[in-house]
Amino acid sequence: MSRLHVALLDASHGSEHTPRNFRREVDADLSEFDVSGGDLPPDYRYDAAVVTGSRASVYWDEPWIADLKSWVDGAVDRDLPLLGVCYGHQLLADVLGGEVGAMDDYEIGYREVDHDGGRLFEGVDETFTAFTTHSDEVTTTPPGAEVLAENDRSIHAFRKDAAFGVQFHPEYDPETAESVTRGKDELADERIASVLEGITEENYRAACEAKAVFENFCDFVRERTAPVAAD
Repeated sequence: MSRLHVALLDASHGSEHTPRNFRREVDADLSEFDVSGGDLPPDYRYDAAVVTGSRASVYWDEPWIADLKSWVDGAVDRDLPLLGVCYGHQLLADVLGGEVGAMDDYEIGYREVDHDGGRLFEGVDETFTAFTTHSDEVTTTPPGAEVLAENDRSIHAFRKDAAFGVQFHPEYDPETAESVTRGKDELADERIASVLEGITEENYRAACEAKAVFENFCDFVRERTAPVAAD
């Protein structure tokens, strides 16, 4: 089978970490688009698409967000497999008819999440560790969607048909986790220091288990694109 061709919809406003992390974790040839800068794929001739995290909120009234939602809506109409991470998770929920809202406080740092099984979490312990950083959340999943993972703060994964969303960041390495944490100027110094103390090799190793969602998603896409054997 030929290698997958995946559109990476980078909503990170030019973060140096985002493309590096996804290039490492997604086993596919990536066509990268700076969607927060207005660059969208010209068509849907990909095996799948991945929507990254962002410092934006999906409910902001900005042209690039409206354009991205329109492209993703077109992908849904074409049954193109989609994976959304953090902001991408929220954007998929919004496009599919769910609701996204602001939280009363950040969820940030290495946290435990529980999943209920399903294709996306094959090989991942029922309770797993993942790095989180978000102040918005999916408050209502899309009609017909299945909640796949959650914790005491948020819905952390859902699926509807060929669209999957994860709120946590399985792609983060320690360098990214530290950089993002130090950039949270709106948080108290004590809170930032506490999160930084938790960015340890032990916690990162534990969180690497959740990287399986990328391979599981790619396996899902490969099965959909595999030629049907003749009788």
